[in-house]
Amino acid sequence: MASEISPKAEISPKARIGNNCKIFPFVYIEDDVVIGDNCIIFPFVSILNGTRMGNGNKVHQGAVIAALPQDFNFRGEKSECVLGDNNVIRENVVINRATHTGGQTRIGNGNFLMEGVHISHDTKVGDNCVFGYGAKIAGDCEIGNGVIFSSSVIANAKTRVGEGSMVQAGTTFSKDIPPYIIAGGAPVAYGGPNTTMMTAYGIGEKVQKHIANAYRLVFNGQNSVFDAVLQIKEQVPDSQEIQNITNFINHTQLGIIGKI
Repeated sequence: MASEISPKAEISPKARIGNNCKIFPFVYIEDDVVIGDNCIIFPFVSILNGTRMGNGNKVHQGAVIAALPQDFNFRGEKSECVLGDNNVIRENVVINRATHTGGQTRIGNGNFLMEGVHISHDTKVGDNCVFGYGAKIAGDCEIGNGVIFSSSVIANAKTRVGEGSMVQAGTTFSKDIPPYIIAGGAPVAYGGPNTTMMTAYGIGEKVQKHIANAYRLVFNGQNSVFDAVLQIKEQVPDSQEIQNITNFINHTQLGIIGKI
């Protein structure tokens, strides 16, 4: 089915737009843009060079996709902002493209970005995440699948958040947040396992107990974090989720958050 494109939209003839899209008046789309099928682009959206958008996305008023990176190292290189399928981008969201040639800012599938969210250059977001009102994610961050950011969260540069974790409203963090936990406060700290999200993702009660035990060793033990990882391997029954935790901690560059 042909796309429905308003004659009041300003769209480069070089842009590639899929089938069955609806593009409202006053949308601005530049040359180097690819948009998949079944997308809805509401008025006053800007979709800029480097955008690679999948299918079934909804982009609401005032959003800017593939904005130039706010990075002093940017020199006008050709880079990309890649969105997967079935994302909802609400009003006034800004997503920057990557800084360097060949780089990508990536947003996966099924994510919901509420009003005023900002995703900065080179950040990688997994699938089925929720970003609350005004959440700000700095450059080079990594966000796993199923992560929830409440309103006004600030993730500083190069931080990582493991899958299935939730960051409480108003939290600012500069260290990594491991998988399957709740984090919040000032300063940010571990607030316990995220049982609600784990249950929603089909993680059984037995494995949830193992995860809780693993985090007792990490956050309540007397040893270093990396000694705690060794204890987890020795004392906690193995599973994919436990491996996700130990791998995440072993690969941290900034360290992980502390305990309450």
